[in-house]
Amino acid sequence: MRKFNITVNGQAYEVEVEEVGGAPSAAPVRAAAPVAAAPVAAPAAAPKAAAPAAAPKAAAGAGDPVKSPMPGNILDVKVKVGDKVTNGTCLVVLEAMKMENEILAPKDGTVTSVLVNKGATVSAGDVLVTLA
Repeated sequence: MRKFNITVNGQAYEVEVEEVGGAPSAAPVRAAAPVAAAPVAAPAAAPKAAAPAAAPKAAAGAGDPVKSPMPGNILDVKVKVGDKVTNGTCLVVLEAMKMENEILAPKDGTVTSVLVNKGATVSAGDVLVTLA
């Protein structure tokens, strides 16, 4: 048996491990007991790279918001600001659970803002496009 000190989520434990292939030890195996340990400093946060797929921080335009019905990734944005759309026009293609979902215009109108880019990750309820 070999003894090791292991830290899990900031809690230190002393454990005994039997070596595989070695002669079995006659020592009884006992449950891991917490060991007092000095606080461990959190690892320094890695610098965050600018994600090219991040949604722009543009303000929503005037009009009715078209929201994401589910979380997913934007595969394609089919419209741009100023486009005239009719009820049922595909605005955005959203991938969720390995399926492509077309987000359609709920009414006729003009696109006043597009708040997502291709490759962006969205949550349910995020505004994708606004229509006036």
